[in-house]
Amino acid sequence: MTPVKNAGTRTVPTKLAALAAGVSEATIRQWATRGKLTRYGRPGRREYSLQELTALVARTAD
Repeated sequence: MTPVKNAGTRTVPTKLAALAAGVSEATIRQWATRGKLTRYGRPGRREYSLQELTALVARTAD
């Protein structure tokens, strides 16, 4: 079952998430598989929270 996003959650597709984080699309998918990012969307349409993504990038930059 895919998590339901909150009304205020801004999500973006994998390609834009990768651009925002400065990593490859494969890295975004790996982070989601490893539980570092929550995957939203329906089958064939993966989306990720920008807020969660920026927090993860900030933690990994330290």
